[in-house]
Amino acid sequence: MAADLTPAELTLLGLLVEQPRHGYELDEVITARGMREWTEIGFSSIYYLLTRLRDRGLIAEIDRSRPARGKARRVYGPTAEGRRVCAQSAEAAVAELRPVFPPLLVGLANQPVIAPEHLRAALDQRAEALAEKIAALGATRDAQPGLPGFVRAIFDYTLSQLTAEQRWLADYRAALAEPGDRPPASHPTGKDDGS
Repeated sequence: MAADLTPAELTLLGLLVEQPRHGYELDEVITARGMREWTEIGFSSIYYLLTRLRDRGLIAEIDRSRPARGKARRVYGPTAEGRRVCAQSAEAAVAELRPVFPPLLVGLANQPVIAPEHLRAALDQRAEALAEKIAALGATRDAQPGLPGFVRAIFDYTLSQLTAEQRWLADYRAALAEPGDRPPASHPTGKDDGS
């Protein structure tokens, strides 16, 4: 990514380029847009990331608002360099095809050591989790009818990825149910369980 921004840093910088915000507002937008589905930004890391962006000269404090109660909140906005770096990094993130390292593939690579009934249970659990995630994301998206097109595109991309995995998983589970395509019944001990 350009300027060596992490995906989390680019996400926050982009939200600040969109409009100046304080930490609580950033957290609210991240939650409302379902961004935690594809970013690793917890509430506690927002302030750490803001400090990093500020120290790099990409954002600056532009206001210190004081709510009716509580301490003042620092509102940050992008610097000119921050806008430039954000645009450059976002363009690179869209254009570059980068490898993804899903743990699912590591599990499948080690499938021969999983007992067949445990594999079926794990795949069933994954299928249920996928269905729940698709329903929850769809509901979150649909509850916000006035979303900007780029935000809707993020939801749609995530949902299409999950739906594609759901189709793949259904096909794979069906293939495993066919007698000739069962996974080997070996275990780490090297003993066959007889299935």
